[in-house]
Amino acid sequence: MAQLNWLEVWGFITGAACVWLQVKENTWNWPIGITNNILYVVVFYRSGLFADTGLQIVFIIVSIYGWWAWLRGGEQHTHLNVSRTSATQATVLTVLTIVATVGIWWLLRTYTPSTVPWWDSLVTSLSIIATYMLGRKMLENWVIWNIANVISMALYIYKHLYLTTVLYAVFFAMCTAGFIRWRKELESEAQVTVAAV
Repeated sequence: MAQLNWLEVWGFITGAACVWLQVKENTWNWPIGITNNILYVVVFYRSGLFADTGLQIVFIIVSIYGWWAWLRGGEQHTHLNVSRTSATQATVLTVLTIVATVGIWWLLRTYTPSTVPWWDSLVTSLSIIATYMLGRKMLENWVIWNIANVISMALYIYKHLYLTTVLYAVFFAMCTAGFIRWRKELESEAQVTVAAV
């Protein structure tokens, strides 16, 4: 039990550092986030949150992509700027979220002893989509993260992961700050573009 508590403590520290660096658009958020994912593979598996366990593995893969995208994903393989999600992108991402949620729910119901398959599946799907959006620096990623954060807090209280619940409350506040900061940056870039024309 003590080992699980220490893993949760380190997960708290690396998770908070990762989101803070994301808000600041610092590329170091990706390797710190990968460390956080590795810690939470163990924490969630031991707690019976199997979709969240798998999600951490997906996060590691998507984080490698995000790391590359932030460094080389912009025009002519340069720095990537913050952008808004288009209506077409939002529609595709919504459909993918629904399909992924149903698919993961079915897998959890069929192959695991999960006690919260629907909510675990929804959080997993939202988090995958939000991570992709973060990797592309879409402003609205912060909104999707906060929907996932609220559901996650309820799940973690139910699973007695109280320190992780506090971490996700911190995530909620940081994601709100991230949205505000990134929106201001986007508005500043738009003003510079208009002034240049």
